[in-house]
Amino acid sequence: MNDDANKLSAVSPDKRILETRLKSRRASAEALIHAAARLARDVGRLTFAEPIHHVYNPLDYAWEAHRLYLQKFGAGAKRVLFLGMNPGPFGMAQTGVPFGEVAAVRDWLGIRCSIGRPDREHPARPVSGFDCVRSEVSGQRLWGLFSKRFGTRDRFFRDHLVMNYCPLVFMEISGRNRTPDKLPPGERAALFSLCDDHLRAVCDVAKPEWVVGVGAFAAKRASEALSGKKIKLGTILHPSPASPAANRNWSEQVTQQLLKLGIWKA
Repeated sequence: MNDDANKLSAVSPDKRILETRLKSRRASAEALIHAAARLARDVGRLTFAEPIHHVYNPLDYAWEAHRLYLQKFGAGAKRVLFLGMNPGPFGMAQTGVPFGEVAAVRDWLGIRCSIGRPDREHPARPVSGFDCVRSEVSGQRLWGLFSKRFGTRDRFFRDHLVMNYCPLVFMEISGRNRTPDKLPPGERAALFSLCDDHLRAVCDVAKPEWVVGVGAFAAKRASEALSGKKIKLGTILHPSPASPAANRNWSEQVTQQLLKLGIWKA
């Protein structure tokens, strides 16, 4: 028996099983990173006409932060995938993390790194990364709920993951945000095709039991993209302060929605 064989035989079966599981978990995170890189490349080739004046792609200029997010928290199967619409100007557009309110990403998720700038930056919507002083209420509410319920990020990410359906931020000439559902049919179809493919790739890797749309748009896109797959679908109230309903104790309303769906337990 050679030295390599002797070393292998000396490793306990339990240790070999653990090493195999760790290797599999690392591979799943790498698969999500690869899928995100492909999405960043493909959506970067799309063009958009007026009234879209600026398009930000955080998977490009904030790639390192997004890669770290997937590397740290994307490993292994997830029971629940929360799906948002697209980045907010003071959230993922600044930090590269879905619903990425600066304080939540920095202090609870433990991610902070250098963030680049879009090729064409709107003067009313500068990207200052982790130096951004504006707080994204949606991200503050979402991550705040998860932090309060689970305590530690490791407990949350053991069974959950948060992603966005579309990675792009759209702005009109005034700097006003324009959501993906408001794009013209041709532009919308081209974009949604790529985003659908990415969502299916994420689900193939993460193998969620549930995909929960954060808001009606994300829920509808998940229903169409995942048609025929054995994945349960749900919807929760979007945390945007633009929604009057969300300003009435959003966290308690969403907790009750998740309890009613059976995703969380009392």
